[in-house]
Amino acid sequence: MPPSRLHRLLGPLAAIAAGVLTTLSAAPFHLWWLAPVAAGLLYAGLPSLNARQAAWRGWCYGLGLFGTGASWVYVSIHDYGYTGVPLALGLTALFVAALALFFAVTLGLYRRLCGPRLSVLTFAGAWVLGEALRTWLFTGFPWLLLGSGQVDSPLAAWAPIGGVYLLSLLVALSGALGVALLRRRWWSALPLAALWLIPLALPGQWTTPAGEPLRVALLQGNLPQLIKWTPEGQRQAANTYLSLTAELDHEPDLVIWPEAALPMFADQARPILERAQTLLPPETALLTGILTRDEAGRFYNGVVEVGDEDTYLKRHLVPFGEYLPLESLLRGAIAFFDLPLPAMTPGPDDQAPLEVAGTRIGNAICYEIIYADLVAAQARHSNVILTVSNDTWFGASIGPLQHLQMARLRALENGRPVIRATSNGVTALIDAQGQVTDRAPQFEIATLTGEVTPMEGLTPFSRTGSWPVWLLGALLVLPGLRLRRRKP
Repeated sequence: MPPSRLHRLLGPLAAIAAGVLTTLSAAPFHLWWLAPVAAGLLYAGLPSLNARQAAWRGWCYGLGLFGTGASWVYVSIHDYGYTGVPLALGLTALFVAALALFFAVTLGLYRRLCGPRLSVLTFAGAWVLGEALRTWLFTGFPWLLLGSGQVDSPLAAWAPIGGVYLLSLLVALSGALGVALLRRRWWSALPLAALWLIPLALPGQWTTPAGEPLRVALLQGNLPQLIKWTPEGQRQAANTYLSLTAELDHEPDLVIWPEAALPMFADQARPILERAQTLLPPETALLTGILTRDEAGRFYNGVVEVGDEDTYLKRHLVPFGEYLPLESLLRGAIAFFDLPLPAMTPGPDDQAPLEVAGTRIGNAICYEIIYADLVAAQARHSNVILTVSNDTWFGASIGPLQHLQMARLRALENGRPVIRATSNGVTALIDAQGQVTDRAPQFEIATLTGEVTPMEGLTPFSRTGSWPVWLLGALLVLPGLRLRRRKP
């Protein structure tokens, strides 16, 4: 093979490999040190490319990343979407190819707009702006952000300051500085060392306890998803959660059932929930994830406090799961798009935390926990974060473990413990430093009991959210922009 053709082949292959390495840096592999290696591998080949070639390289990176890291989409489509293997593979490939376009746009624009000046900085700035775009455009998909796998790395101490996007920026910058160091640009050693050594001097905890630990019990029903919404599934769900509630051998302050624990609407479930409350001591509160509906015929995914009827309504809905984009075109065309329930309505943006068991509890239902700013908005006015989820859709894939890791990062960003109650795992208790203190086994009927300490005070990230890091990304890009002079 001629050298030029080999070079054209190796570049895209290296980009695909970089995407795979990024997946390996996150859960369940936890090889966090591979993330800067991946960023460096991608950065190293960019200076020799034009904008079109850089866009192709970015798309190949996205294929490697989402083709491995979001492979759980196939499980959702095939196992639970009643879709045959060929069509499920095709839809998964389309999903991966579409998401990879974000990296094509990012790197294509980067090479078109930025010159070689300060390329180490402009690459990191462009990267974080690309992640911001992926978080916002078309309702967003901030899954497998470059910084997500850093919750156990030395860089993790930066999270309470700037959140996951600051971690992404620092990882991308580390990768670019590492390439510069390998090219014997010795000046890069000092800033590279600073990025990884400064965390040693940062505070280990930005928030303080707000009272006595809260005793909690998380019930995991492990109900089969395929029959969940049938009459048989509804009876099984009611019997399972009532039995688990009755079997509690201590007196918790709070009992939590996961997202859509009872496959029915809240008004239909009222007798079951009232029965469950009678099984608990009078001072014990019961929260459950459940679907609700109003008099106007709108449907919501919510968390309800039984007896008090205090409710949180999910704000950020899952496309193709809770509502169908382009519904008139897609519904009826493919079985996977025929939602078993009516489309959900998003809840209002200004919802207050739930006041439960003397504690202010912020909420993030399932998919919402991956949105750092949504969780920060809840954390500002709460002492504990609760996320209920139905991760049955992921099957036995890596998806639930990635989901858990992002919940850990939200705890670290905000200095708040996170209570994670799921239908079949991973049900877990996470402390304010983002460490899992206890967890239930996956794919089993289980009860997880333990304590979480409510926290007060705000981290810098809780106060500001992500916009300062996005602004920093833009400022890093500006000096490297090509300024074309007008011809006289």
